[in-house]
Parts: sequence; structure tokens; C-alpha cells
Amino acid sequence: MTARRICAATAYNMRMEITLPELEQAINYWRSLRPSTGEESALSPEVNTLATVYALMIFDHRKSIALDALDPSSRQLVESWRKHTA
Repeated sequence: MTARRICAATAYNMRMEITLPELEQAINYWRSLRPSTGEESALSPEVNTLATVYALMIFDHRKSIALDALDPSSRQLVESWRKHTA
């Protein structure tokens, strides 16, 4: 595969789906912005939302998920993460 095709495939992936490792990065990004709180170390709403997607992907043995398959709040968090880390 040529470098141009690899680059195009990466650009497609950046827009249309998120992989499990990317989701881990997004979770860590939001954890750094909104750390756990209280004695119980409760997750922030942002981290909790993405952690739910992560857990379902693990349960379903999925390596990636289409952004269109995410609920609007999860998708917005992923898109915001991508915008701030690009």
C-alpha cells in the first residue's frame, strides 16, 4: 500500500469511526480535563459516557465503531477530543 493510500485511510478513519485505542486516548484526554472526584472517585460525566462506549465495545469484541453509531453526546466528546488533539 502506498503512503498516499495509507494517509487517505487514516483520514477516513479520523472522520468515520473510532478504534478502541483511539477511544482509550479520548478517555484519558477527558480524564485529564475532568478528573475523578470525591471519596468514591466518581467519574466525570464525560469520562463515564465514553467509558460506557468502551465497555460495550469490549463486550461485543469490536475493534472500532462508526461515529454514526454513537449517541450524540459520545460523538460530540470524540469530535471535541479529535479537534483539540489534531
